Amino acid sequence: MGSLVGSTIFLLAREPAVVPVYSQSGEKADEVRLPKVFGLPVRVDLIRRAFFSEFTARLQPKGRDPLAGKRTTARSFGVGLGIARVPRIPGLGRAAFINSAVGGHLAHPPRPEKRIHEEVNKKEKKLATASALAATSIKDFVLRRGHVFSAEHVPVILVDEVEQSITKAREARELLEKLGLWSDIERAKERTRIRAGKGKRRGRRYVTPKSILFILSNHKSPFAQIVKSFPGVDVAEPWSVNVLQLAPGAVPGRLTVITRTALEELSKRFDNIIFKA
Repeated sequence: MGSLVGSTIFLLAREPAVVPVYSQSGEKADEVRLPKVFGLPVRVDLIRRAFFSEFTARLQPKGRDPLAGKRTTARSFGVGLGIARVPRIPGLGRAAFINSAVGGHLAHPPRPEKRIHEEVNKKEKKLATASALAATSIKDFVLRRGHVFSAEHVPVILVDEVEQSITKAREARELLEKLGLWSDIERAKERTRIRAGKGKRRGRRYVTPKSILFILSNHKSPFAQIVKSFPGVDVAEPWSVNVLQLAPGAVPGRLTVITRTALEELSKRFDNIIFKA
């Protein structure tokens, strides 16, 4: 299978699988075939490029004041005094200005004009996002990321009623236990640890591993607000889900739960871009 976009042919690596659709009680309610985008080959190289592009886009450029450490009247006393020819403060003789002196300028300080955003082509970014989405349907990739679960099929598809019918954390936990996904939430909780370095005193004391990604049609629904409080969980809408969420750390294969409507929206978003009749 394949289709033409411009002068590029995208071939399906495999036929998208037929997966069960689960109800709010955790029972099998129906079956659905995954969209064609889930059959794309997993391009780890493109995913890595797109990840670092989106990651560096969030970084804040910083730099030093050009006159930092240079606001001084220090001048060299010259030769013939038997002392080093470094700039010195008149009347004191104390070295200043140079980078080896206390209060002097840095030798090579950070510069705000430095380009820290790694650029990536638009089509490459779209293909990378689609490829990262395809990796969520391959069990080997999901297990290789370290996720712990007992579900037979990935991603796990839920009926749309889940978003409104489940309004308590206890109900959400019971559903995830029936689906065989709660063990991954426990893994994230157990592995939560104190951050190494200065970040622990800058408002980011703890580091929590990523667990389940929920792709829902409404990120403000009661179900979304509940699961968002579980350790390592992220919630995204189908039109905004990106490589940072699908492949944290540029490693594809995140354990994903998708509602049926969100699955249809993902099909519209990616199939119309990558596959054309």
